[in-house]
Amino acid sequence: MSLFEELIEGKKKDKHIVKSFEPKDTLSDQIFDEEKKGNFVMRGDVRKRLIEISNDFIESLNVEFFVHDVVLTGSLANYNWSQYSDIDLHILIDYEESKYEKDILKEFFDAKKQVWNEKHNIKIKGSEVEVYVQDVNEEHISSGVYSILHNKWVIEPEKDKPNIDDRKILEKGEEFAKRIDHLIKHYSESTIEQLEDLRKKIKDFRQSGLESGGEYSYENLVFKLLRRNGYIQKLLKLKTQIKDRKLSITQ
Repeated sequence: MSLFEELIEGKKKDKHIVKSFEPKDTLSDQIFDEEKKGNFVMRGDVRKRLIEISNDFIESLNVEFFVHDVVLTGSLANYNWSQYSDIDLHILIDYEESKYEKDILKEFFDAKKQVWNEKHNIKIKGSEVEVYVQDVNEEHISSGVYSILHNKWVIEPEKDKPNIDDRKILEKGEEFAKRIDHLIKHYSESTIEQLEDLRKKIKDFRQSGLESGGEYSYENLVFKLLRRNGYIQKLLKLKTQIKDRKLSITQ
């Protein structure tokens, strides 16, 4: 495939991803059963397996702590689910119950999460499972949160008709993608500082959208585009490559 053909295919894929942001009429029937009109409860087999997965992850931490809840959040707990959706499984604990500082705890749990997620390739009804430890006092930004332990909604999602500007999302996504491609192309001159600066810009960009406009904000949808088309992963992979280059002796 020529470079031109790759660009065309990339643009087609991005358009398809953006179209997937449109909300559905119902929740995913792979995850939820509709007991009566508009009343959804998690499928028994799915709930049982997610509890088993969370227990396995908790055991891998080798740390004693009280689990306040285990919840499903993200697009699969909402009407904006799609073929790209992951199962976002959050373990809720109270950081204040620990003798360690919050920043240290967050770094520890993030590292453990990354190791566990890289080690496992678990799928539920075709959706990959991503496990995350969350402070119980952290505000839920998601408009859909389901308690797996208590088998009920913490935040029940509502049908919405957001105004999604496909062109605007695609243009901003392409802007970030070009900056990532530039760092990759000039890999030998790229630095960790440049990479971290771009990561922070993307993170802050998304966070500002979540705080001001929620899940359907233009900023969050741009981030989702970059995650689903592989550019966030490219950025993370580049960081590892630059670190390896810096620590290597070639002559």
